[in-house]
Amino acid sequence: MQITINLFATLRNNRFDSDQRQYPCGITIRSILNDLSIPENEAAIIFVNGRHAGPDTALLEKDTVSIFPPIGGG
Repeated sequence: MQITINLFATLRNNRFDSDQRQYPCGITIRSILNDLSIPENEAAIIFVNGRHAGPDTALLEKDTVSIFPPIGGG
């Protein structure tokens, strides 16, 4: 199935901004993080189709996953 993945801020380093990838049915966000070599603690905010999701969320055809690192500030 085709999944769109959007990476933000430091997660883009040596990766991509946005990409469409093929994955098997029922893949979880955790598996995508592993595929992209992104440690779970670096994926602080995850959205699927604009809604908050967690690492165990299973994906469907044509879902859009947006992954943000921890946000710093003061």
